[in-house]
Amino acid sequence: MNTQNKKHQLRNWLLALLAILVVGILVFWPTDYFIESPGEAVPVSQFIKSKNKKPDNFYLVTVSVTSRPASILQYLWSYTKPYDERVPSKELLGGQTNAQYNELQDWYMETSQQNAIYYAAKKAGKKHSLQYLGVYVMEVQKNSSFKHKLQIGDTVLGANGHRFHSTEEMMSYLRKQKIGSKITISVLRGKQKKKFTGKVVKVKDTNKPGIGIQLVEHVEVKTKPKLTINAGEIGGPSAGLMFTLESYEVFSKQNLSHGHKIAGTGTISPTGKVGIIGGVDKKVVAASREGAEVFFAPTDSSSVKKSETNYAVAKRTAKKIHTKMKIVPVDTFDDAINYLKAHYYLTSFLKL
Repeated sequence: MNTQNKKHQLRNWLLALLAILVVGILVFWPTDYFIESPGEAVPVSQFIKSKNKKPDNFYLVTVSVTSRPASILQYLWSYTKPYDERVPSKELLGGQTNAQYNELQDWYMETSQQNAIYYAAKKAGKKHSLQYLGVYVMEVQKNSSFKHKLQIGDTVLGANGHRFHSTEEMMSYLRKQKIGSKITISVLRGKQKKKFTGKVVKVKDTNKPGIGIQLVEHVEVKTKPKLTINAGEIGGPSAGLMFTLESYEVFSKQNLSHGHKIAGTGTISPTGKVGIIGGVDKKVVAASREGAEVFFAPTDSSSVKKSETNYAVAKRTAKKIHTKMKIVPVDTFDDAINYLKAHYYLTSFLKL
């Protein structure tokens, strides 16, 4: 083999090695972004345990999020998909670890399920009770004196010897305290009760006295007949409305969907208020792919402009993808029920 051939062979080996290195970087080198994309539309009935089972006609809709920051290749490939979104790690995780973020989504889901069962039973006239257990700690603010004491998932039970019976009662008590005053809170961590002492601070965004935490109410609901929900690995509060519709159908023994595929999204409060969620455009895409005929979208504009409500975004998305799925605005649970009943009567009349 002459010198020229050896040089060619060496060059080819170097080029091959460089190509492998470039591919390796593209495939494995992480960016600082997670990719959110349309997920699935899943029958709600499979998550509900009750003696009265119903057909799979109500669908919750998910957003798919990469389990870890996207690689360079995933990041670049996402630009070829119109409804993929690149979300900075800081924006998605809010300074938490992946594990903490997933725990947070699980607690939101649990609260959503409890609210859904409670309101559905109440609306159906069934025996129901809602026991307040405390508040889950979702985040500890930087200026909180409990920053390195409280953990995400702790349940705050009371303060200075006072045991609270609602979130409003706790917040009312804390707001009466002076900024800088000493306060001792009782906490449930797992099965252990703990006490931590700190100071009352000015709470971010409200500028009112508090202990500096983001919270979600920790409650336990009991109904007769008994109904439970277990959504498995699905997290977040956005299936609240659909859980409530399915639970109400079970409790009331009514046929609300009449064989139609009904999808939707939105949180649910103990009073039946439907709240906004994220990623509604992706959920419209996922529901349409599943063949849903109706998609319920929240109209709540308390924290966004009217042009950016879930309903407004869902309408624009539906138009873009040319779906036949009808986008229905809902502000309360009653809006969804009234639509289903009116739609049923109208279609029944047209068939006569």
